[in-house]
Amino acid sequence: MSLVRELMKLKIKAIRGLVLAVMVAPLLAGCASEPGKPSSPNAAVSANDLAARAGLQDGRGRFREVFCAVLEEHGSELPDYRSCDEALTADGVEAGATGEPVKLGQTEANYLVLMVPGLGWECFADWLDFDGSASKHVAQFGYDIQMLAVDGLSSTENNAQQIRDYIAKLPPEQADMPIILAGYSKGAPDILTAVVAYPELQQRVVAVVSVAGSVAGSPLADDATQGQANMLIHVPGSTCDEGDNGAVASLRTAVRQQWLADNPLPQQIRYYSVVTYPEPERVSWGLRNGYRILGGVDPRNDTQVLIPDQMIPGSTLVAFVNADHWAIAVPVAREHEFIGSTLVNRNDYPREAFLEALLRYVEEDLASGSNTERVREVE
Repeated sequence: MSLVRELMKLKIKAIRGLVLAVMVAPLLAGCASEPGKPSSPNAAVSANDLAARAGLQDGRGRFREVFCAVLEEHGSELPDYRSCDEALTADGVEAGATGEPVKLGQTEANYLVLMVPGLGWECFADWLDFDGSASKHVAQFGYDIQMLAVDGLSSTENNAQQIRDYIAKLPPEQADMPIILAGYSKGAPDILTAVVAYPELQQRVVAVVSVAGSVAGSPLADDATQGQANMLIHVPGSTCDEGDNGAVASLRTAVRQQWLADNPLPQQIRYYSVVTYPEPERVSWGLRNGYRILGGVDPRNDTQVLIPDQMIPGSTLVAFVNADHWAIAVPVAREHEFIGSTLVNRNDYPREAFLEALLRYVEEDLASGSNTERVREVE
């Protein structure tokens, strides 16, 4: 009987997964049902040029050196191996390369890395069966990483308070550790809102890293409703509730861009932008509707967010990543083979190696004290 029960559990999980994927793919990859808007007048301008206009510093050259060294060190030992040229998207001249050796041993810093997920994460985290393999990989080098869970369907203001509260309640052994906040998708504006709204965080947070962040919002949110996002509550096995019903409104471009205009970021914190910028063949089938809709605004998008809208103003541009919005952070295909071969068929990415390279890069950059000699503005 125990075998029968286990088989039934597997069947139920598979059904839940299929229902969730069918709902989430069109929902998060394009709630908007309208055809794409006319192409932006900036569409002919390279992403490199847009980064320069936003005042970003270019660290891509050095990050490429670090990432290549990590990939070479581990080879095919880690999942989803790709070469540097396949894993990163080239756009213009990459500045910041030094040729210096990359330290691949134990971390010399004592940072606490808190990772804030995106919209709806808590709704399908259980189905994802997220094993934290990337965090486990970097832990062997001494990096202390925790998932800072926030409401999946609440506003940036609500989640910013949750970030503040989480940090305030850290145990005594972590109370003095400098903090790196890394935000994926909506997690990025949640973090930015937190460090502006709560000055006490500015004494603890040394760096903010946006990974495919919806920093300046997304045109997809402009035509979406909170009710569409709240459909995630009704997926079998979902573990989220409506929160304050503010997630979608928080991601509208007018809201985010006005917030950025009204809220200068604390200067004592270092900011980094990882931009997902996939080649067309690296976009999963289930995300192509969002890719098409956003393509009507600007062909440079990751299926959820436009490339320039992922950039924190005045930050260091770490990388243009050849992955769609899900592939960089949401490990669907590894645990769900059928969905990974159909709806989310371009989900493979060397996430473990990428996270190691990202942390090593940020650690090195923070240790330098000043990046004016090594990094220059994007050209």
